[in-house]
Amino acid sequence: MIHVTRLNGKTFTLNALYIESVEEFPDTIITLTTGRKYVVLEKAMEVEKQIVAFYRQVQLLSNPHLRGENEDEEE
Repeated sequence: MIHVTRLNGKTFTLNALYIESVEEFPDTIITLTTGRKYVVLEKAMEVEKQIVAFYRQVQLLSNPHLRGENEDEEE
């Protein structure tokens, strides 16, 4: 889950697994896979950092293949 703030100042949480896109023009709009959209005060980069932190917390980014790394590569 990530924490974001509505334009009226109220905070709420979103399940990052359902976020399809994050756009900024100039307000940040988060679109979920359901089609629902949320306008938030946070900048797109802040939301993206929270999403990555959430993925790490639930270990979605712990797999080298998901990170784009190849374990067969030797340095």
